[in-house]
Amino acid sequence: MSNNEFLDLGYQPLANKYLSKREKWKRTNEETYRLKVGFNNQTKLVSLYKKIPVKKMFNDTYPYKSSMSKTMLNSFLSLSKKIKKRFNPKMTLEIGSNDGPLIRNFKKNEIICVEPCSNLAKITKKMGYITFNNYWNYDLSKKIKKQFNKIDLIYSANTLTHIENLKDVFKSIDNLLSKHGVLIIEDPSLLECIKKVSYDQFYNEHIYIFSSISLNNLLEKFNLEFFDIEQLTTHGGSLRFYIKRKSNKKIKIKASVSKQLTKEKKFGLNKLSTYLRFKDKVINSKKKLILIINKIKKTNKKIVGYGATAKATTILNYCNLSNKDIAHFVDTTPDKVGKFMPGKNIKILKYNKKLVNNADYLFLGAWNFKNEIFLKEKNFIKNGGKFITHVPFPRII
Repeated sequence: MSNNEFLDLGYQPLANKYLSKREKWKRTNEETYRLKVGFNNQTKLVSLYKKIPVKKMFNDTYPYKSSMSKTMLNSFLSLSKKIKKRFNPKMTLEIGSNDGPLIRNFKKNEIICVEPCSNLAKITKKMGYITFNNYWNYDLSKKIKKQFNKIDLIYSANTLTHIENLKDVFKSIDNLLSKHGVLIIEDPSLLECIKKVSYDQFYNEHIYIFSSISLNNLLEKFNLEFFDIEQLTTHGGSLRFYIKRKSNKKIKIKASVSKQLTKEKKFGLNKLSTYLRFKDKVINSKKKLILIINKIKKTNKKIVGYGATAKATTILNYCNLSNKDIAHFVDTTPDKVGKFMPGKNIKILKYNKKLVNNADYLFLGAWNFKNEIFLKEKNFIKNGGKFITHVPFPRII
């Protein structure tokens, strides 16, 4: 069998399904799944074993809004300028437009949104952008092609890895992309995930985590190829892949492509042994984090969670941390406030400085926005407040 299991993070709830008070008392009915991760020897893809139906994950109550983060807003603004300057597309399409942090930098007749979560699709529709409230698939690509013809630039950030049928994903892109069109994909980097032991990148929505090796193998089947790869700091380390048709000789392939592929091969992302070593590091990370939290508890100091993220859900449930360990979480997302962390009896309170300053320690649920957070919480740090993180190893900052 080509797929080899290398990591078991136990039973996990749906990471973005935040519980109301009524649901909390019915915890026995909360849906969980066994979070196991495998490596495919042939395709070199890393993926979850259990796939949750998309309609359970992406619906009219999806809580994550990209525009809530200054880091993400700045990243999308910078990219939109780059797209216009470098490619000057007549028509752009974004797969997974969320609440519109990228599209708002384009004119309304220059970009098309595809967003399956109706609560988010409503936002971009209200802004006046053409929005298809649909899941990305071949039928949708045919519908868009009929209405708008070919598309010059297709962009997707942190979305394609959420779709189980990758062959259909790229068949749909192939159908819609113009002859000299460009595809840009942005996703967490598997290399950074393994290096940083950020096992919280694994949860039900992240069916795959791409390496450039595995994505390259996939593109081959559709006569597509990388012509540039950028390293980003977003989401704890991401890669931005620039992709073209092999038949398009106008665009030259940059050295960044072979550089990234070589780096990943040297690190061993094409070998199972690398992932088995990662598993041992994850087990040690869990032990160390529990040890740190237990030591703090003995001193009667208060730990508050900072950022009620999907990533934090994986950590809490894998390390079995409850409200006896973390008093509560603070978050700015309205759809999360007043609810409870999935699988755990930890309440999410609306962020305010007082709640933060009343804590002795802040557990970084949103560690991937560490720089933004440290800047925001200068007073907390100045007054002797400390942070707890598990990346790249559990420690107090």
